[in-house]
Formats: sequence, structure tokens, C-alpha cells
Amino acid sequence: MKVLIPGALRSYTRVSPVDADGDTLDALFADLDRRHPGLRFRVVDEQGLLRPNMRVFVNGIGVRELQHALQPDDDVAIVLALSGG
Repeated sequence: MKVLIPGALRSYTRVSPVDADGDTLDALFADLDRRHPGLRFRVVDEQGLLRPNMRVFVNGIGVRELQHALQPDDDVAIVLALSGG
């Protein structure tokens, strides 16, 4: 499936979108990390949770659960949440 990568993470992939496989988000991030080492750690923390500043959208719907099931034709977008004041 195609995964949109935010500009802040393109130092790992060089391009967006990228191809990846997985039947869950967790498996997808594991595959992304095999193809682009270091990427998963920027999105998923040491406890296996999405980092607070990361958002993942599957077919336009926000998802926080890494066990969320994926289909091969899903559209996945990783978005870096902006904050400030």
C-alpha cells in the first residue's frame, strides 16, 4: 500500500509516498522500518504507542491504535501534529 510521509520524516525515505505492507499499523511500521531504518522509532515510542506529536490517518480517518487492521488498498498518511502558542 502507499504511505504518505511528512516532510519531517523524508530524510529516512527521500520520497513520499512510499510502498509498505502490513495487516495492522504495527506490522506496517515494522515493514517501513525494514525498508527505511529508524523511521518507526520517530513515530512509535518505546512503549509501542504512537508518539503524541504523530497522527495516522487510514482512508482519511484518524487512528491511534497500532493493532488497527489494514487492507492492501488502504490509504495511510502519517502526519506530524503542529503545536505552539
